[in-house]
Amino acid sequence: MSRGSLPVLERPLPPQLLRWEGAVVFALISACLLSIPLSIGAMGVSWDALNHHIYLGWTAQQHRFDLDHLGAGYQSFQSPYLYWPFYRMAVGGWSGVSTGIVLASLQLAVVWPLWMITRLCLPGTTVFDMSLRVLAIALGLMSSVVLSAFGSSMNDVLAAAPLVWAVALAMKPAIGRPSWPTRIVMRYVALSGLCAGLSVAFKLSNGPLAILMPGLWLLCGREWTGRLVATLLGSLATLLGFLLGYGYWGWLLWRYFGNPVYPFHHDLFTPLRLWLGWAG
Repeated sequence: MSRGSLPVLERPLPPQLLRWEGAVVFALISACLLSIPLSIGAMGVSWDALNHHIYLGWTAQQHRFDLDHLGAGYQSFQSPYLYWPFYRMAVGGWSGVSTGIVLASLQLAVVWPLWMITRLCLPGTTVFDMSLRVLAIALGLMSSVVLSAFGSSMNDVLAAAPLVWAVALAMKPAIGRPSWPTRIVMRYVALSGLCAGLSVAFKLSNGPLAILMPGLWLLCGREWTGRLVATLLGSLATLLGFLLGYGYWGWLLWRYFGNPVYPFHHDLFTPLRLWLGWAG
């Protein structure tokens, strides 16, 4: 049966489109998401944006623990660095549309790993397969929480992007290239761990998801020895990624409050504070 006689959805994709599918899908999805701040024509600044997001961006540039008492409530102690771009644009007098486009562009970092995951789970080469991949990405982005982030100062999608990258990078050697040399597999696992650690550093609530990553790393080796090595490497890389992303902020919280994750689990650090001679 010739290609022309096949139903449209069953026709194979042209080789050029298969080669550039990721770039094409990324461009289409990005255009749709960037249209949200453009269509709104402005960017609303909510109470939360004024009293929380902008304040945390200010804190990222110059911490204020010795000047303010609970300036943004207990959210003052949240890792502030992802809020810095919004703060700089707010104090710099950027227009709402420009600010919205920049923030939306940053959050597009989640689109490419979503395509990687769909390409691994749906590896077919027909028009129908590509349609399913596009629909899967759309479903991943169409929740109200995700869509609202593209018209506001929320950074939840940006904070989640490293975790999605971690999943995609771990799935690549586990599913996409099971016969890869060990050194390449371990490279992907290490990058996956770094991304998982960064995601927790950006938002501690990503921790319960990142802790499941060893389940994917266990699939990256061909033998049990390789799987255990991959899991250990991914775990160490996660710790390194967390320290790189959270280390300075944690040190500031320890310096002022004797707790690197203040105000959480404050009592657990009491023995350490007493051992080091802290009064409280």
